[in-house]
Amino acid sequence: MTDQTLAQRAINTIRFLAIDAVNQAESGHPGLPMGAAPMAYVLWTKFLRHNPRNPHWFNRDRFILSAGHGSMLLYSLLHLTGYEEMTMEQLKNFRQWGSNTAGHPENFLAEGIEVSTGPLGQGFANGVGMAIAERYLAARFNRPGHEIIDHHTYAICSDGDLMEGISAEAASLAAHLRLGKLIYLYDDNSITIDGSTTRSFTEDAPARFEAYGWHVQKIDGMDVGQVEAALRAAHDDERPSLIAARTVIGYGSPGRAGTAKVHGEPLGADEAKATRANLGWPEETFYVPGEVLEHYRSAVEQGEQLEADWEAHWEIYYDEYPELAEELRRMIAEELPEGWDEALPTYEVGSKADATRNYGGAAMNAIAPHLPELIGGSADLTGSTKTLLKDMGDFQHPTHGGSYEGRNLYFGVREHGMGGILTGMYLHGALLPYGATFLIFSDYMRGSIRLAALSHVHAIYVMTHDSIGLGEDGPTHQSIEQLPSLRAIPNLDVIRPADGNETSAAWRVAVAHRGGPVLMALSRQNLPVLEGSKEKSWEGVDRGGYILSDCEGEPQVLLIASGSEVQHCVGAQSLLAKQSIRARVISMPSLDRFLRQEDDYRDAVLPPTVRARVAVEAAAPQSWYQVVGLDGTVIGMERFGASAPAEILMEQFGFTAENVSTEAQKLL
Repeated sequence: MTDQTLAQRAINTIRFLAIDAVNQAESGHPGLPMGAAPMAYVLWTKFLRHNPRNPHWFNRDRFILSAGHGSMLLYSLLHLTGYEEMTMEQLKNFRQWGSNTAGHPENFLAEGIEVSTGPLGQGFANGVGMAIAERYLAARFNRPGHEIIDHHTYAICSDGDLMEGISAEAASLAAHLRLGKLIYLYDDNSITIDGSTTRSFTEDAPARFEAYGWHVQKIDGMDVGQVEAALRAAHDDERPSLIAARTVIGYGSPGRAGTAKVHGEPLGADEAKATRANLGWPEETFYVPGEVLEHYRSAVEQGEQLEADWEAHWEIYYDEYPELAEELRRMIAEELPEGWDEALPTYEVGSKADATRNYGGAAMNAIAPHLPELIGGSADLTGSTKTLLKDMGDFQHPTHGGSYEGRNLYFGVREHGMGGILTGMYLHGALLPYGATFLIFSDYMRGSIRLAALSHVHAIYVMTHDSIGLGEDGPTHQSIEQLPSLRAIPNLDVIRPADGNETSAAWRVAVAHRGGPVLMALSRQNLPVLEGSKEKSWEGVDRGGYILSDCEGEPQVLLIASGSEVQHCVGAQSLLAKQSIRARVISMPSLDRFLRQEDDYRDAVLPPTVRARVAVEAAAPQSWYQVVGLDGTVIGMERFGASAPAEILMEQFGFTAENVSTEAQKLL
């Protein structure tokens, strides 16, 4: 058998595994795997440096299927190249309950799936984050003769990926940063669900990427020779690369190739049979020729050798640079250095009132010297969000006055792209990324936040200007519905601290947290240091809620609040005491964390016998009905805010000690 014949059979194997899995599931997207199989084959057999026997080998190349609807392309490649979790049985259970072959790739279901994709454009942005991580780690840890961190990030993206705004945001930043180890194969098949791209997408996309500053090539994606040559040229260019590969969606299908019908529907038995006849493939379903499997499985031996060579180099590096090597090992393992949180500031009652955004900036700068994995920035709001890491340098290409060892990223006005990039940075490994903007603009990056939560990504979102308390900028900038809607996202912990001590505790929790992202909602307006927070907030924020100030004896009413409104509950407690009403003040910076606590703790903080409860938050009230019950009340925002000084807004909308006291008395 000639090499050309073997290659064609290997490509057709991918095609028919996809056809058969989608047919068996009676749902899925066969068209992309059928058309993109040639370029995926070339990438995975000639370029991708990976070890199927150790998918976590740190210096592997990363591959992202940004066009996640074509998931059977990735699953087929993982099975064929020897990833042990991706068995033939899993391919046969495509899209079924309990399988790791979900309709769209999910990174936590099977090793070898680097990121969760499907919402178009997300994988594109994730890849930019991975390329940023590679450059930062290489700059920090590599030494002359020791290229410990040296790998590429590849992706296959689609017309739909390039239409989504997030990809434009990420592509623009990638070009600015000159991320030369980022190589994307664009599956240019001219078909979307609605039909030909001539209905909606007639721009010159390659020219757009050239304008960004990418290295761009146009090739016939069905020609393996052209694919290989283009990938080699991409390796030789210091810019990020886009290879616009013209392909035929559903290639080989006599009745559906090149049509929208093959995009997201099974071929069915008759068309699958016709495709087999057209491409000379046996009738047996899920058929993998022995010589093809042997050809693909050579990746196992090659991968083990690649890793063995790297490990040998690592041992030499460890001997010569033990401190650097140990630091990198710790970061990869997501271990925290001993005593990292000891520098977090605490504050005394009577200290000058300050905004929690300022407290947050002090906290992150206190821990940053101990955590080189902490790297990030804001969407053009560094000064407003107080998220600059002082004296840590700017992550920039040297032509822009920085270095790749800098830890301050400037995302520009690109919130959605920032969110997707942070996900890629974390999933690359060894980093704890953060991104900042105003809380209102979490709407612009919500898709990225949701996918990060789904993917168990440990990213930190610093969201300031968290309520109507930002004042004169008015309702366009005042968050109302954002807090309850963000709390509704599984795996996302939302923390809204009330003062400096709670903000330091929030950073401590955010860094130590595992299992998903953490979002901090911080104030623009100044808040006093609350009595009891210094002693109680360390554990209290970790548990999500705690008794900040108690009364003598059994409380008659519970006053519950987060963030800037906790101070008003403290004030109301004093007013109620003058009426001989016993009130307990509960600070609840993280409703998510509190509701996960054991029943005994929750009942100790919120006694079930005390049904008179007032929750206070300058946001839409939906979150709080979980804790106030049918007999309680919520002081919240039922409308958009207004443009006025913060203190006027708070008074007009009822966020005062007097109003909290009045509402409590009404309940009693």
